[in-house]
Amino acid sequence: MTDRSALERTLHTLDGRGYGGYKQIAGVHRLGAFTLSVDKVQVDPFAPPSLMRISISREAADLPEHLVADRAGRIAVGDYITRAFDEAARSRSAQPEDGRKGPVSIGAPGQQVLERSSVQISPETVEARIAVELPAAGRKALGKKAARLLTQELPEIAAAALLHTSLNSQALEHHVRLYRDQEYLRGELTEEGLVAFVGDGSTLARRSGNSDRPLEHGVVEFASPDSMRTRFTLPSGRQVTGMGVPEGVTVIVGGGYHGKSTLLRAIERGVYPHIAGDGREWVITRPEAVSIRAEDGRAVTGVDISPFISGLPSGTDTAAFSTTNASGSTSQAANLVEAVEAGASALLIDEDTSATNFMIRDERMRQLIPADREPITPFVERVRPLFTERGVSTVLVAGGSGAFFEVADQVIALQDYALQDVTERARSIAAEHATASASPGNSEDSSSSTPTFPPARGRALRTGSLRPSGKTKSARAKGRDTVQFGKELIDLAALAQVVDPAQTEAIAKIMDRLAEAADGAQELSTLVVEILNQVEEHGLDVLSPHRGHPGHLARPRAHEVHAAVNRYRGLTLA
Repeated sequence: MTDRSALERTLHTLDGRGYGGYKQIAGVHRLGAFTLSVDKVQVDPFAPPSLMRISISREAADLPEHLVADRAGRIAVGDYITRAFDEAARSRSAQPEDGRKGPVSIGAPGQQVLERSSVQISPETVEARIAVELPAAGRKALGKKAARLLTQELPEIAAAALLHTSLNSQALEHHVRLYRDQEYLRGELTEEGLVAFVGDGSTLARRSGNSDRPLEHGVVEFASPDSMRTRFTLPSGRQVTGMGVPEGVTVIVGGGYHGKSTLLRAIERGVYPHIAGDGREWVITRPEAVSIRAEDGRAVTGVDISPFISGLPSGTDTAAFSTTNASGSTSQAANLVEAVEAGASALLIDEDTSATNFMIRDERMRQLIPADREPITPFVERVRPLFTERGVSTVLVAGGSGAFFEVADQVIALQDYALQDVTERARSIAAEHATASASPGNSEDSSSSTPTFPPARGRALRTGSLRPSGKTKSARAKGRDTVQFGKELIDLAALAQVVDPAQTEAIAKIMDRLAEAADGAQELSTLVVEILNQVEEHGLDVLSPHRGHPGHLARPRAHEVHAAVNRYRGLTLA
């Protein structure tokens, strides 16, 4: 271990020399109260940044013990410190004139509070894991500038974020209390028979389609219908009221632009806690709720879509269906079945992103094309048995068809962003228009002993299935939407509940772990659970193939891990 002066001298001697000279600073350096570990030095100015860790003792950091005494507290404090570090880095480091981020990065947390690798709180230390772009002029090292960055600016940034005395203690307390309350409420949903809870006073609308920040002007606060209002008393003593979305089938209706999809998207993102001021702090959804949509062109491997599609003219077996180019209806059927296989307890579906022929068939089409000539059984005929047989609820936005009224447990309508419970009126309308030939409810025939959804048949990955020829590098994320796996780019754009590129990076690392574990015998779901259990016990660092800085990772859900594997075009099953 070297001290500050020795690190400065080394960097000064590198000034104006080849960029590769920076490799000399790899190792551990003492910077006053802080310890800087340089784990990986970038090979040239255009390579990924250097990976470093800066830490301080728990005693010196002086974080209140009651805030970090449990896992939830450590996640929340880690998130708060990550945000404080990011703010300090942006304000203290010299920012490039071209608008790029500064030389020191700890990731860029969004509106959600996620378990991250960016800050590690152990019994001995508080450690920030950072990426640092070492300065250069062309391909020459700017050693003196690097010395100022690492020995002066970086300790100042760390002092602003890792020392309790530098933090807003009241805001930190509130951040942890809010997170604990949110997770407590999430844990109560199943006990109360709810899929989700949407708090009164919530701001659901976002600034724009590509922004996750709350709308600032013209806001209409959410208010629950009286018939659906429920109340929770939280560990902090706070009470919250709002709409409880019950288990079963809930249909959201209303005119265009009145807020239907906005409500569904809020419920979709409610699988994660949100920071104070987001507006969705009290939109809390079961963690196993999965957003489902059509996804033309995706690959499907060995999925039983027979409850929805069977009797194809080609004679293809849909009980173990595979294709490299799924249609809209086929892809949506596969997405749904895969979600249930991965443990989904609720499905979130918007007709705007669905295949129409997967969702419904009206009476006129039934008369023109009889059922025995149509291989697709629409979702409207399967949504009830999906709940009664498998316990999987559905929350559905339907703006163009009332076909789901007959099978809905709850129908809520939005007008000018205001919500009404219109269940009784919807049932009355359904009764007026019901006919024996067109009633979707007839699909739930109590005289039949054969279940529509038999127990899921587990799928095991063939040994070597995730080891394509020519794959010499670890899988990695390319933004939020893509995993590079060997020569293939796996498209995750349809996974609306992946909210951070750090989650995608974690998914990539899990896929490499799955490649090692796949033995042709264990089911994919078992392997994923085992890896995520290790993360639960030991943290995200277990996903890294090397010691030290693990990279910027955020914990993904099992559902998105399954989804990434399922979209890999080279996938083969045992």
